Amino acid sequence: MKSSGYPVSPPLPNPLPVGEGVNGTAVMQYAVDVGSTVTLHLALTLEDGTVAESTFEDEPLTFTMGDGSLVHGLELALYGLRPGDTQRLALYPEQTFGLHDPERVHRLPRAGMPADIDLTPGNLIVFDTPAGEEVAGTLLSLDEDMLEVDLNHPLAGRRLVFDVEIIDVVPAGME
Repeated sequence: MKSSGYPVSPPLPNPLPVGEGVNGTAVMQYAVDVGSTVTLHLALTLEDGTVAESTFEDEPLTFTMGDGSLVHGLELALYGLRPGDTQRLALYPEQTFGLHDPERVHRLPRAGMPADIDLTPGNLIVFDTPAGEEVAGTLLSLDEDMLEVDLNHPLAGRRLVFDVEIIDVVPAGME
């Protein structure tokens, strides 16, 4: 198909009239879409019922779709939802934090660790890489000389139940 030479306009937002506002004007709700600013409550629950993270008893999360605040698989579950919508999905590790990678489990020398770090197995420890980046790891075990640290995301390899309630959606460009 040949281009007309005119710039292509972005698609119009996908409003859904949901009632009357002031002076009889329609109140619109928009569906979650690329670049939308979304305010929501979410919970990530392990298969055994343990809640790994939840905002339902706290302030909701507000973010822009695609900004990296949520992993891609969680974002995909939101497209098309509107304020007031709720959803529950069971997600595989590949859709969330990935499979557990044994190559990301390392033995590190205990020497040089700051004395104020709590070296209790199960604790999350933050390390500085040679490039100056911070990396978090879960301490698996230790002996007099070495630490065994898992640098996988703590939820890697886990099936998760994702519960979400959409509170507000502002389309891209309408902030």
